[in-house]
Amino acid sequence: MSLRITNQDAQLVPGRPLWHRVPTTDPSGRCLNDFMLLIPGLKQWPQGRRQQLLDELQQLFETYAHSVVFADLNLKLNLLWVSHRQGKGITLMLFQAIRERVPEAVLVASQAEAQLGWLEQQRRKKKGLKRLLRWIR
Repeated sequence: MSLRITNQDAQLVPGRPLWHRVPTTDPSGRCLNDFMLLIPGLKQWPQGRRQQLLDELQQLFETYAHSVVFADLNLKLNLLWVSHRQGKGITLMLFQAIRERVPEAVLVASQAEAQLGWLEQQRRKKKGLKRLLRWIR
């Protein structure tokens, strides 16, 4: 697995959209999980600091080569996309390993977070509706 670096400023034509390039299944046909990290100010970092980050991420992804299938660092958007094989706690483990190297990194969203947020929102709506009905009576 290698880290792909996207710098659209250096390209004359736009690259293929990420959703075209990211694998959705592994070679055995099992679905992959993914997550995205925002690294604020990455494109303004000095070249040396950026290169150090790239080397550390490459080393990290080689360490977790059994799990990580695809990684894309978009310098223009300051985004790191990671696709990995399914497994209990892998997303959190990878996120924590990246945060140790890049404390500024912010998890944008993962499917599990979105689902938990939706469930929490539904739970709050029911309580709010019940409270409103009690107030009306």
